[in-house]
Amino acid sequence: MTAPFAAALSQHPLPTHAVGEVIGHALEQVGEEPDLVVLFVTAPHAGAMEDMAAAVREVLRPGCLLAASAVSVLAGSEEVEEQPAVSLWAGRLGAPAVPVRLTATNTPDGMHILGMPELDAAADRVLVLLADPFSFPVDQLLATLAEDAPALRVAGGMASAARGPGGNRLVLDGQVVTDGAVGALLPVGAPVTTVVSQGCRPIGDPMTVTRSEGQVVYELAGRSALERLVELLGSLSDEERALAQQGIHLGQVIDEHKAEFSRGDFLIRNVLGGDREAGAIAVGDEVELGATVQFQVRDAASADEDLRELLEGQQAAGALVFTCNGRGIRLFGRPDHDAELIDAHVDGGATAGMFCAGELGPVGGRSFLHGFTASMLLFKEP
Repeated sequence: MTAPFAAALSQHPLPTHAVGEVIGHALEQVGEEPDLVVLFVTAPHAGAMEDMAAAVREVLRPGCLLAASAVSVLAGSEEVEEQPAVSLWAGRLGAPAVPVRLTATNTPDGMHILGMPELDAAADRVLVLLADPFSFPVDQLLATLAEDAPALRVAGGMASAARGPGGNRLVLDGQVVTDGAVGALLPVGAPVTTVVSQGCRPIGDPMTVTRSEGQVVYELAGRSALERLVELLGSLSDEERALAQQGIHLGQVIDEHKAEFSRGDFLIRNVLGGDREAGAIAVGDEVELGATVQFQVRDAASADEDLRELLEGQQAAGALVFTCNGRGIRLFGRPDHDAELIDAHVDGGATAGMFCAGELGPVGGRSFLHGFTASMLLFKEP
């Protein structure tokens, strides 16, 4: 009897052997013609992407195939960082996924995104998206979708194998490209939960933004934003102050209609600096007047606690994981942290994913581009 989901990992240095190993495992577990297959390969194998994708299509014959090149990949409870590796995920969703190929083009009217299919604005659907960070304006796409299809959740990540334009590889079915984005629009009612762990913990109390302009916050709760921050830093413990010196962040509540706010309600952005003369702070995104915000710090312990709390009570039959390339050994001081925690909530080890140059996922009912996060799709049996 076949399983609905499977994941496999190979560290064989030859791409033909590596892809053969992961295909064989998926074939054993899921069988032929799964609805969706996602292939992740590290930079040493990126040049062979076309052949590897062709092998996957020939043997597994998936309804939709996505692939991306990444600096590191994961499968099951194991992460392989900056070494030759191939990870493959296959799943049955109960209905076909719709392949999506997006490109961006400059016109006299500005940047336009082409290829998005017609969407029912009210339909609760999920778009799994893999994009090239050098050629595709993900923020613009997400802003447009928030207006046109507010019920759509977008989850995925930015390819991370290259340091410049043209170096990444993306695959949609039989097409290999080096720009834009590829995706799979999951069927209506697909049994999937999206979880975004931003890895921060709050400090101080929530406050209302009483004066702001774009990315500059002038006042919090009627006082200078910079004064509020300095006052907060002075009240912290030595441990929290040390973390704040490494980087302070601001969490903005997305859904103000909630009576209480918890971890998953804040969109985390970096505090970029302060202006003593104006008493203001600059933040790495627009901050709305009237928004509820709270300062945040991030470290390995906070990221571990945040991920554990968000996964508590979750159980899945399969998982796709998009974690930041600044996590892994760099953040936790040891390998496999995110993979182990997430896979412990997945039956049969059907967990796979990649380390990204930016992660996509919904927070407070709206999808965003993140950094230093772990964004997950948790699938139940269809």
